Order: sequence, then structure tokens, then C-alpha cells
Amino acid sequence: MLRPLFFASLLLLSACASSPRQEPEPPPFEQGPDTSTEAPAPMRPPVPAAFASLPGWASADVLPGLEAFRKSCAVFQRRDRSALLSQASPWAGRIEDWLPACATLDVAMDEASARTVMQTLFQPVEIRSSDGESRFTGYFEPVYDARYYPQYPYTEPVPALPEDLVSEGGDNVYQRLSGGSRRPYPARAEITRNGVGPLAYAHPADVFFLQIQGSGKLRFPDGRVVKAAYAAHNGRPFRSTANWLYERGWISRGERSMQGIRAWMDRASPERVRQAMNANPRFVFFTLEETNASASGPKGAMTVPLTPLGSMAVDRSFHPLGVPVFVNTSAPGLGGDWAGLLNAQDTGGAITGAVRGDIYFGTGPEAGDRAGTMNAPGRLWVLLPRAVAARLNGRDAYAALGSPTPSP
Repeated sequence: MLRPLFFASLLLLSACASSPRQEPEPPPFEQGPDTSTEAPAPMRPPVPAAFASLPGWASADVLPGLEAFRKSCAVFQRRDRSALLSQASPWAGRIEDWLPACATLDVAMDEASARTVMQTLFQPVEIRSSDGESRFTGYFEPVYDARYYPQYPYTEPVPALPEDLVSEGGDNVYQRLSGGSRRPYPARAEITRNGVGPLAYAHPADVFFLQIQGSGKLRFPDGRVVKAAYAAHNGRPFRSTANWLYERGWISRGERSMQGIRAWMDRASPERVRQAMNANPRFVFFTLEETNASASGPKGAMTVPLTPLGSMAVDRSFHPLGVPVFVNTSAPGLGGDWAGLLNAQDTGGAITGAVRGDIYFGTGPEAGDRAGTMNAPGRLWVLLPRAVAARLNGRDAYAALGSPTPSP
């Protein structure tokens, strides 16, 4: 007999939402196809779906995704109510469309009530790429041993943000030269050849993966732990090191993972390792922040701490940040077939495509081991407030995507 009362309270809270009134680009680890040289295929109009038709919805762990969504709602509350969630994704509605649902999340206290909240307030719409491609990978916040001064094998500088770097947003990054002129910022090979200002020193492979992850923690012998936070990149395109090694026959198909690449680096010569790292011209710079080993995870593109198995990096040219998404995919590190509620809270230079996501696994080596196993196709649904989804049908769906209405 509690269910009708619960639903009535839920809808009342949704209708009475209050009306109070940014971002780095940490590039997650990419083990899949290198798509950086190709424009991703267009997105097809979202397709409404019933929750009962979502594979794994009834048994999925929805609390991590709901926790992440609460953090996104706090960001929404600070934005202009009339603003679109994303200029690139007008189909997702305006901030004011999302505030009633955000105001209702406190009703969700456990798995059962969280699932009921989502089913009551939201409508799933499946996101599809015009070429049918999909790919889901994983990333994590690493914790690496470091030194204050170079000491073998901790010989690679953790690069500080250089004074000559000028960023105008996105990949428009320049190097300020003497005399007032400037040029596109150099690629990785030239930067490492000329040297960088060191924040600390770590194993060369660890610094390389730190740059791919976009942030991480450094642990010193005296027990101090600091966060190497993303500061900027050099504006060069991301290239998949896994693919580069595989194409040369230096690793097998099964070694195209973070663990496989690291194992290859440990047995290869320093010269060959440097050659492989330089095959990815993108170079990331950091700043140091005081923290501790148990502190919350890194901040993603929404500037809120990421939630393990609750946050995902997406391509912002297709998806607005902050929206809840449901993913069905598979990975050994997730126990095989997996489905879960996530929140689109991050971006990455290698994350391109409509059905493309990088799931955040957490901090430390265990999270890294699990994230490194993930590289599989899957399906993706965005959960829209029902009022927004109701507007997204027929001709409206195609107009929102800037596509012509198809013939019957």
C-alpha cells in the first residue's frame, strides 16, 4: 500500500522544484580504434524505449550513477535556467527541464527506490550511430611512485605547465616565441627532446600513462601523496599507441590493453619505448595539488569528483554533460556482460562518436587492472525527463539533430 503514496510524493516533489539560478579536458585511456583522424559518423535520431526493454535494467546497480547525477544536478542549479543543456545537443532540453527531476533525487534512498525514481521521472531514448559503430572502454585514476629528484628508474619528469603555452580553447594551442610571434605548440617528440619543467619524477611508462589518463596521484617515499591534476595539452591529436604497436607486430591483438602495453615497455629497449610514446603526439601538462591516498577521485569536465562505475566520459559533440545514461556492454573486469546507470561527466581526446564511452573505474592499481580489460561494443540510452522526451518524436527529433525528415 505504500507504492501509491510514494509515487504521489514523487510527482509532487517533481512539480515543486526550486528555481535557484567550465572545464578541462582530461583525455581518458584509449585502447580501441584510433579515430582521431576521421570525423565520427553522424548520430541517428534518438529512439524512445521502455525501461522493461533495457537489457539488464532490472538487476543493474543504479546507485553509483544516481550519486554521480546528484553532483551534476548541483552544477545545473548554478546555471541559467533558460540555457540549453548543450548547444550541440538541443534535443536534451534546457536546464529548467531538468531541475524538477533533480529536486526529487533525495527520495531515492536504496536500489529499489532509486530505480522507481528513474522510471517515474525519465524516458530512455537509445542513441545510435549512422554507421552502427559502438565502443566502450575504461579509465581510472592511477597512483604512481614518484621522487622529488631523478633517481633510477624514476627518471621521467612529470611535466609542469610551461609559461610559453597559450591556449585559445580546444586544440587551438600555441607556443609563444621571443619577439612576440607564435606557432602551433610542438608535438611530444620535440617537447621531450627539448625538456620540460619537472613537478616530480616517475618511471617513464608511468608518466606516459598518467598523461593518457589525464590525472593521477603521486606517492613519495616520505609518505606524501599529491594529485597530479590536468592543466593543459599541446593541441596535437591523440593517436592510439596500442594500434601503433600492433600494426608493427610488436604486440599481439590480445596485448592491446594498458597491461599489454606496459608489459611490452618493460621488456623493450628505452629507444624503442621512446619511439612508441612519440607515436602519440599529444602531450599533457599538470599542476600539483595536496591530497591523500584516500581522497575523492579526480574532477572530470563537469568539475565534480568522478564516481567509480557511476561516471563516464563521452563525446560532447553528441552528448550534453550531466545527463544520466544507461549502458549495456561487457568486460572481464566487470564480470562479463554488464549493465549500469552512469552519468556523462567527462570528456577525452580519444572519445569520439555517438555510441562511445569511457567508464571511470576508480583509483589505484585494482581499478586500473579492471579498466584495462574493457574494450567492447555495446548499447547506450540517454535518460531524458519525460517532458523533454515527449517533444522528441517524429519531425521534432530530426529537426533537433539538424537532419531532414525521412520519407515514410
